Amino acid sequence: MTEDRSADELSVVCRPASERRRATMNTVSSLRGVIAALAIALVTPAAAQDKVKVGVFPVSSTLPYFVAVERGFFKDQNIETEMVRLIGGPPNVAAMITNQIDAAAVLVTIEGMNANIKKPGVAMYISVNSQNKTYQMDQFVVRKGFHATTLKDLRGAKIMSAPGPANVTMAKASLAAVGLKEGDYSMDQLDMGQHVNAMTAGTFDAGYTLEPNASTMRKLGVATTIEAGVIAHYILGDPQANAFVGGCALTSEFIKSRPDVAKRFASAWEKAARFINDNPAEARKHLVKNTFTPEDVVDSVPMVRYFIAKDLGEKDKADYQKFIDFSVQSGTLEQKVDVAKYLQVF
Repeated sequence: MTEDRSADELSVVCRPASERRRATMNTVSSLRGVIAALAIALVTPAAAQDKVKVGVFPVSSTLPYFVAVERGFFKDQNIETEMVRLIGGPPNVAAMITNQIDAAAVLVTIEGMNANIKKPGVAMYISVNSQNKTYQMDQFVVRKGFHATTLKDLRGAKIMSAPGPANVTMAKASLAAVGLKEGDYSMDQLDMGQHVNAMTAGTFDAGYTLEPNASTMRKLGVATTIEAGVIAHYILGDPQANAFVGGCALTSEFIKSRPDVAKRFASAWEKAARFINDNPAEARKHLVKNTFTPEDVVDSVPMVRYFIAKDLGEKDKADYQKFIDFSVQSGTLEQKVDVAKYLQVF
């Protein structure tokens, strides 16, 4: 039986042996090149992730940062974050002004606006955190054995305060609203990491503190909360108002020099914030080991409400502006600031 062959096949068969050998060698050489290229591709590492330096103040409102890191939201955006631990607003502001960090996970808005007065655009907020009677963060606590059930009862008390001028201003303003002026009490700033120990030791009678410290004190039985959400109550005049006291801010230098990276960072942050708002019970577990939150306390820590800049309504912006305007009236800020100017929407 004969086999039909195409003209091309016959042409190859009919070539001289030396020519066929050369063709075979060329084919082998080409295959070796392909194999080598594949091998290089397999061992070449993926493109390096974009690094973003983030100032982190380990209080519960920093939660979106830890959620985004531990759930891979930053990684999904090809971003590697470097955490720079900074306690309080002033160190974060200083690091932002000098471009030592690209972002602050939580920056008190008063201090952010003060920085913007000094260097416009140094703190651009991609999200802000609402705290009030429901979404608790700021609160006054009293140690075990000190008899006080209202802020008025703090006359003569030795009070500790969360650090930074903004926190001290809010603490004093809340006390002034109930008729207590400076001299009716004493107040000292104290590092957040020392609040629980100070109340346990009885060093102070009362404290203006933040979460999760307040929950830890209650769990240990060393202090009780006499009022939470004092900023919304006494500064904004409504216990349920949105007191936008802190938020996540990026520097303008970061936004302008690496706009794509900044946009991807904001996208990961938004995903984390929405996850927390929708799944608070699951999200709060990320507080353990990342903040001053013992494992046996984490389930009882209240959550603030996270607002992405683009989601703020007119009422929200009005509450935000009122809070900052109060800081101007109280002398904490030296001039009026338009908060909308420093909201960064991507």
